[in-house]
Amino acid sequence: MKDIEIVAVGGYEEIGRNMTAIRIGHDVVIMDMGLRLDRVQIHEDTDIERLHPSELISMGAIPNDNVMRNVDGKVRAIVCTHGHLDHIGAISKLAQKYKAPIIASPFTADLIAQEIKAERHSSVSNKIVTLNPGETYQITPKVDLEFVRVQHSIVDCVFAALHTPDGVILYANDFKMDRSPTLGQPPDFARLRQLEKEGVILLITETTNAGISGKTPSERIAKDLVWDALMGTEETKSGIMITTFSSHIARIKAIIEAAHEMGRKPVLLGRSMEKYWGTARRTGYAPKDDELIVYGRRKSVDKFFKKMMAEGKDKYLPIMTGHQGEPGAVLGRVANGETGYKIESGDKVMFSAGIIPQPLNKSNRYIVETKLRMRGARVYDNLHVSGHACVEDHWELLRTINPENVITSHGNLESHGKYLIMAEGTGYELGYTIHILRNGQGLVLP
Repeated sequence: MKDIEIVAVGGYEEIGRNMTAIRIGHDVVIMDMGLRLDRVQIHEDTDIERLHPSELISMGAIPNDNVMRNVDGKVRAIVCTHGHLDHIGAISKLAQKYKAPIIASPFTADLIAQEIKAERHSSVSNKIVTLNPGETYQITPKVDLEFVRVQHSIVDCVFAALHTPDGVILYANDFKMDRSPTLGQPPDFARLRQLEKEGVILLITETTNAGISGKTPSERIAKDLVWDALMGTEETKSGIMITTFSSHIARIKAIIEAAHEMGRKPVLLGRSMEKYWGTARRTGYAPKDDELIVYGRRKSVDKFFKKMMAEGKDKYLPIMTGHQGEPGAVLGRVANGETGYKIESGDKVMFSAGIIPQPLNKSNRYIVETKLRMRGARVYDNLHVSGHACVEDHWELLRTINPENVITSHGNLESHGKYLIMAEGTGYELGYTIHILRNGQGLVLP
C-alpha cells in the first residue's frame, strides 16, 4: 500500500503562490515557493525585500505554510521548476524554515541566489544545488529527483519527476508543448514516453490555460508577430517602444534582432530587465560580450530618455518594463509623463505580452493603454503567444504519460473544471483518479 500524501499549500485556488508538499513515507519534498503577484500590486518590478513573511502571508501574497506543521515527515528538498516569481518569489521568506537544499536548473538557481541576497528580513542559508535538465539527484536512498526538459516563457524550465518505490510522480507546473522554440530545445518527448513505461502514479499539473481550445502556438509564431509589427514601421521617424516580460529571454532576443534589422539601437529599460538579462549573460543564454545597453535605475532610465529625445527617437528601440501596467514600471511612468520621453502623435507602443488573468492586472493595463492613447500613441496589442499549455497540450501530456492519478494545480475552480472535463473524456473520474484540492488540503494517494 502506498504511503504518499500530497499537500496543497498554495496555488490551488489562484494563479500564483505555488507551493506543494509531497510526503513519501516520512520524507517530504516541497515543489516551488511562489508569490501571488497581484497581491503586492506589481509584477516583475517587485520589491518585497522589506516586508516580513507574516505580513506577506496575511496579504495572501505568499503561501501560508502553517499547514506544514501537520505533515508527518521531514523536508528533504525544495525543488523549483523555473524562475518566475510565482514559483520562486517566496523562497527568501520561507526556505529558512526547512533544513533542506534548494534544487533548481542553472538559470533558476541564479535567480534564487539573487532573491536570497536581496532579502532584508530572513536569513536563508539553504544550500543551492544546480541540476541540469536530463540529470538526476538522489534526495534519499529511496527517492530520486529527475529534471525533464520542457518549454515555457522562461528558459531552463523543467518537469520535476520524483522516482519513488511505488512509481513516478511528475510535477508539471508550468509548460507548453513547443516543438519549434526560438531558444533552447523542444520538450523531451522521448523521456516522457519512457516515464510512461516506468509507471507514473501521479501527475500534478497546472491548469492556467486549460479552458482555451486548441494548442498553444510556438514561440516562433510570437517572433513572427513581433517582426511583422516592427518591420511595418521601419520607414517611420516616429518613436517606437515595446514592452514584454523581462524574464522572457527568447522574446527579448527576437526584439533585439528586429531592432538591428530596422537600423535602431535596442536598449533595455527597467530594474527587472537588468536583472534577467544579467542572469541570461551569466548562464549562457545571452552573449557576455554583447554591446546591448541596459539601464535599470530610474535616474539612468530618465537620463537615457533625455538623450534619446535629443538625438532622435528614430535611432533607438526601447524595450521596457510595464506590460501589465504595473505602478512604477518604466512604461507606466512614460504614460504619466514622468520621464524625459515626450509622446507625440503617431508614436507607437507595442505590447508583446498578454494580460495575466487577474482583475488588478486588467485594470492597470487598461489605465496605462488609455493614458498612452490620450497622448497620441498608436497602441499595438497582444504581439504574443502564451507560455502555458492549452487544452490540446494538456491532452497530449496526459496521453503520453498515462498517469494513474491527476491533481490539478496553479489555477482556480474554473480552470480546474475545464481540465476536469478534458480528463473525464479520456477516462479519468473525479474523486477516484482525478482530484481537485483547495489550499491547505491534503490527499493520500489510494
